[in-house]
Amino acid sequence: MSVIGLGMPTAPPPVLAPRRKTRQIQVGKVGVGSDHQISVQSMTTTLTADVNSTLQQIAELTAAGCDIVRVACPSQDDAEALPEIAQHSQIPVIADIHFQPKYVFAAIDAGCAAVRVNPGNIKKFDDQIKEIARAAKDRGTSIRIGVNAGSLDKRLLEKYGKATPEALVESAVWEASLFEEHGFQDFKISVKHNDPVVMVRAYELLAEQGDWPLHLGVTEAGPAFQGTIKSATAFGALLSRGIGDTIRVSLSAPPVEEVKVGLQILQSLNLRERKLEIVSCPSCGRAQVDVYTLAEQVTAGLEGMEVPLRVAVMGCVVNGPGEAREADLGVASGNGKGQIFVKGEVIKTVPESQIVETLIEEALRIAESMEPAEGAGPSVTVS
Repeated sequence: MSVIGLGMPTAPPPVLAPRRKTRQIQVGKVGVGSDHQISVQSMTTTLTADVNSTLQQIAELTAAGCDIVRVACPSQDDAEALPEIAQHSQIPVIADIHFQPKYVFAAIDAGCAAVRVNPGNIKKFDDQIKEIARAAKDRGTSIRIGVNAGSLDKRLLEKYGKATPEALVESAVWEASLFEEHGFQDFKISVKHNDPVVMVRAYELLAEQGDWPLHLGVTEAGPAFQGTIKSATAFGALLSRGIGDTIRVSLSAPPVEEVKVGLQILQSLNLRERKLEIVSCPSCGRAQVDVYTLAEQVTAGLEGMEVPLRVAVMGCVVNGPGEAREADLGVASGNGKGQIFVKGEVIKTVPESQIVETLIEEALRIAESMEPAEGAGPSVTVS
């Protein structure tokens, strides 16, 4: 009988496609491009000028696993807060600039790791690219050319009638050519749209036209449930073909939730280390125990676990023993009791009332003997 072992993986986990080859850039200490892991970004919701609140939220994002954080800079007060924020943030800070080109230079001078510029709404942006490129190069600051369907250049809207994939890509490629004309290549590009189909097509077209690293995003994706589905659909379509170097899940929800969803998308595609993974039964008339409650309680009891562990919580005799046996830790439940599996072997049978307690105890015992790994590793399945 073959079982899944615990500990460091012997080989890299399989992925659906190799990464698209891109140039490499730095966003502070985080490398971006095909030689680096895909990074997860989010954006603060605080008033940037409120330095303490902004740094507190950045700390929360960092703890959740965020790699890069973006902060809004719509006013002079916000610009003046950037040096302190950039200095004290635990992760690289990107300044988000719209309308006023002077804030691009302020963000570069403040020591921000990168600046996001929106060519569709910054006044006379193309006329200032030479100066922006020189300032960014002198300070080692990278740029994100952030094209957005909601703020596309009016000339392109008139040409295409609406924000089509071709319109988004034409804007991005034009701006990229201007930066490159001035010898600046330390930039990534995004072409965001709220429709996943349009967004995916835009990134496909863009990936064909250059080796720029790409930042993925479905803009204005919506409330947590809808936004998660739209982002996972669009990101999955692109990442499964190797397209994408950084991601931001845009949700009408606390930014920490964006990070959780982003990390889970990457883990599901084996593009990030799989940490705690719960495998549990769907709704099914065969279940002989309350699988919903069991899975929720086990998930809550193991929240924050950093080791790669797959736990299976199964509720019937059809798939339960097989799933539990293939997980690092699992339970196959039925008739008011549960068989506990560790590394494919039944170690005990316990009453239903003790299943959650036993699984948590065994998971913690396993975790104590492990070091957090860099690749996919053990898993726990609950069914």
